[in-house]
Amino acid sequence: MPKSVILKTLIWDGAVSLAVLDTTEIVREAIRRHHLSPVAAAALGRTMSATAYLCSWLKGSESSLSVAINGKGVGGTIGTAGDGNLFLRGYVDHPEADLAPSASGKLDVGGFTGCDGTITVIRDDRSGVPFVGTSPLVSGEIAEDFSAYFLTSEQRPTAIALGVLIGKDGDCIAAGGLFLQPLPGASEEVLTRIEREIGRFSNRSTLIGERGAEGVLRMLAPEEKYTEREIFYRCHCSRERIASLLLSLGKAEAQSILRDEGKISVHCHYCNTTYDFDEEEALSLFNVGGNHEN
Repeated sequence: MPKSVILKTLIWDGAVSLAVLDTTEIVREAIRRHHLSPVAAAALGRTMSATAYLCSWLKGSESSLSVAINGKGVGGTIGTAGDGNLFLRGYVDHPEADLAPSASGKLDVGGFTGCDGTITVIRDDRSGVPFVGTSPLVSGEIAEDFSAYFLTSEQRPTAIALGVLIGKDGDCIAAGGLFLQPLPGASEEVLTRIEREIGRFSNRSTLIGERGAEGVLRMLAPEEKYTEREIFYRCHCSRERIASLLLSLGKAEAQSILRDEGKISVHCHYCNTTYDFDEEEALSLFNVGGNHEN
């Protein structure tokens, strides 16, 4: 059964960390859940690939991370989140928004995302105050924006190639990314080589589709051993979690909503699921039966 994966290894005598991701299956799931237009799928898919890479560095399964890209484009905010288990989820404010292809004939991800804004990453390793990093958007094309984030917020220069190939039927043919990150002390020669090598992956989604993650990794690491981890599209929401959230509203607020709406509905943006609680079910959470008195 096809799966999304991240492969990691060290190359060039241990001077550079290489990661290759095949995220085709989680992008397909995002399209299915959110009914994404082709350009929305490309923007969210690229962001989810980068988020998966960031999550692969989390210290433990309880650690978590979220990304928000606000570029004032037609798609609105792009939001993704994940954890140390590589359980990923994501959304865009306007999944139906579409644009004509760019001058090069490609999906106009930059126009969809916009570049008048920021990319913000919040990382919580459960060790104290969460880390918050923010950097200005460069192009809205996602890969360049994450490269700028790594350089300015984490002081780790990183060459990134991200791609999502969408078929005429609107489904994802292939998606993934490649990350080249020099380790501390890497020479100028290594940095120059990274810039040269990343140019070989201009058709990264096509390469992922044709060769798979391992085939792409072998273009740079013919003999090195690598680690492999699976990436999942999985949301943390559940009816039980939402019920706990309703309790935080307080009895009076819940009763007010029930009087106005006849039910309480809570929508999860990440997985596009709506949880409805009728009057009897909602009030039973507060152990007040059908009584509307405060």
